[in-house]
Amino acid sequence: MTGHEIHHATLDNGLTVLVETMPAVKSAAFSLLISAGSAFDPPGRNGTANALADWITRGAGDMSSRELLSAFDRLGIQAHESSTLNHLAISGACLSENLPAALRLYGQVIQRPQFNEDDFEAVMAGVEQSLLVIEDEPRQKAMFELIRRCFPSPWGQPAEGTLEDLERITPQSVRDHYLRCVRPKNAILGIAGNVTLDELLPVLEESFANWRGENETVLKTGKRGVYRDHISHESAQTHIGVAYPAVPYGADNYYQSWAAVNVLSGGMSSRLFTEVREKRALCYSVYATLNSIKDQGQVLCYAGTTVERAQETLDVLLRELVRLGNGIEEAELARCKARAKSSLIMAQESTGGRAGSLARNWFYLGRVVTLDEVRAKIEALTTGSVLDYVRSYPAKDFTILTIGPEPLVG
Repeated sequence: MTGHEIHHATLDNGLTVLVETMPAVKSAAFSLLISAGSAFDPPGRNGTANALADWITRGAGDMSSRELLSAFDRLGIQAHESSTLNHLAISGACLSENLPAALRLYGQVIQRPQFNEDDFEAVMAGVEQSLLVIEDEPRQKAMFELIRRCFPSPWGQPAEGTLEDLERITPQSVRDHYLRCVRPKNAILGIAGNVTLDELLPVLEESFANWRGENETVLKTGKRGVYRDHISHESAQTHIGVAYPAVPYGADNYYQSWAAVNVLSGGMSSRLFTEVREKRALCYSVYATLNSIKDQGQVLCYAGTTVERAQETLDVLLRELVRLGNGIEEAELARCKARAKSSLIMAQESTGGRAGSLARNWFYLGRVVTLDEVRAKIEALTTGSVLDYVRSYPAKDFTILTIGPEPLVG
């Protein structure tokens, strides 16, 4: 048992607050999720949320950007802001005694950002640079482009933005995004550490008292991308992305799905590493991972190889994905469980990890998932239950995206 108490409250403005008290630590962390991510970017301006994530902390209230950063430093706050598909995500960690002051600072950031236009050029230069890094790293670009094709719009819209849209993003369009989306109703604040909800509630009610309203944007699901696509790129390498449907996070058989993917790609004894890389030496990198939006999931696979061996690599990769339905060994599942237990132990000691999990679980499930519950789900897995899942959701209906000199047949 973790021994951690978890409590939640909803402020008058609609902000959901979740607090996990961890008496054995000296730190505290928070994770604030606001419904203002890339899925809410205006049409033709993908990257707006990403720009907001940077600009919003460049001065707040009566503090300039430099003064605000100095205030963060004095409190020892390890801060991070980003755009995800669904959210503007703001997180931080510090000593637990400094958390109330940190929350007061972020109350200013959220409610009174300065949006100084003198900073905007630097903000957009940072967004552009991050996208150019993706362009220069084909492995990252392959997964970036695969997600754009296997999920319907706007759920495949990149959190980072797209280069072709940047010139249409203006200071006013980012301010409009803030005014439309950065609202407390349906926002979620997860906090974990040596703190309690009772001691933090007065601070939160004071710090966010003037934050009001809700994001009333209704997102409409559109078309997904093509199932087969190739991006021409002159290189000695070919980068292969493969996706196929899975259950979303929160489904009753999600942990069976997780285990199946870990049999494929959980460490150096996994199927893909052993069969595609080690035995046949077809590629220098191969892996699979689960990716989930709220109501659907995909297994995403990547393989990087030489041009000469690209077609064989794709053929073997697809064959291994399908072959999983033929059977799973007890030893394979045992290795998955062992890795999961190690991760749970580390998660139990991480205030940042727990704060993030609290907020994410509330968003996806509308409730808190304890580490003990996760442990029980993992312990209950059997080869039979995992195989039942694999046969109910077999590897098929593949989305295949390749980057290299020549397209492949798949």
